[in-house]
Amino acid sequence: MKKQRVESYGIKFSIVEYGKEVARTYLYVMKNDLHEEPFGLMEDVFVHEDYRQKGYGEQLVRGIIDEARERGCYKLICTSSKTWIQEWYKRLGFAERGKELRIDF
Repeated sequence: MKKQRVESYGIKFSIVEYGKEVARTYLYVMKNDLHEEPFGLMEDVFVHEDYRQKGYGEQLVRGIIDEARERGCYKLICTSSKTWIQEWYKRLGFAERGKELRIDF
C-alpha cells in the first residue's frame, strides 16, 4: 500500500460578543483524485446555550456555504446524529445523500 500526503486546510468561523466566543464552526477544504475541484467539510457547528435562537447558527452556516463556493468546492458536506438539526440543515439547502459510518477512537 502506497501512502501520499495530500494537503488540506481549515478555516474557523466564529461570532464573538463582548470578548466571548459565543458561536463557532469550521470549514475544511480538501482534495481527492476524483475531482479537480476541492470539496468542503463543515464541522462542529456550535452556539452557546445562552445565545441560541438569535440566528447565529444560520449566519455561520451561510458563511461557510459562501466560502466553500468562493474556494471552488464542488460540494459541501456535513454530518449530524440529531434528527432535528438535520431538518434545520435541509432548510438551509442541504440534502440527504447517503449515510455516515464511523469508528470512534
